[in-house]
Amino acid sequence: MAAEERILEDQELTDRLKDPAQSRAAFTEVIARYSRPLYWQIRRMVQSHEDADDLLQNTFMKAWSSLDSFRGDAKLGTWLYKIAINESLTFLEKERKRLNISIDDEARPLIEAIESDPFTDGDEIKKKLREAIATLPEKQRLVFNMRYYDEIKYEDMSRVLGTSVGALKASYHLAIKKIEQYFEETD
Repeated sequence: MAAEERILEDQELTDRLKDPAQSRAAFTEVIARYSRPLYWQIRRMVQSHEDADDLLQNTFMKAWSSLDSFRGDAKLGTWLYKIAINESLTFLEKERKRLNISIDDEARPLIEAIESDPFTDGDEIKKKLREAIATLPEKQRLVFNMRYYDEIKYEDMSRVLGTSVGALKASYHLAIKKIEQYFEETD
């Protein structure tokens, strides 16, 4: 689907979301359209299928309950990504505290989740990439996932994360260097 068509469809969907007579049906479409990309954005942050599933549900519940405050200034997808990312970051922070893990050692439980994940397809290179990404600082991991996997433009990322385009580009390039270093060190 062309980007222009997606924008028109999102605008029409946003208009329907604001109409009380159509909001439930429109929100069902939102779930159908955004479940998969949001799930994978969350999953790449938290690594666990079960946690990603729960956070996706939380994302949609928060979006539904905040529908009245959605003004439509941002794109619908941008708004949903922002909610999903905030849910993921809050979850990771709670997990770090619950497990008494320092911010310097946060990669350990993520790598353990990758290694024990029954949904991993067995491809060693993909697994190694996931492990390398897990070693990145949270912000770099987030930026890398959004750019590499979802091919989100820096301008859109800037709106979601509230960070300048230049800082996002720097984070992405630092992430690539650290991933390359991880591959060199583990070969």
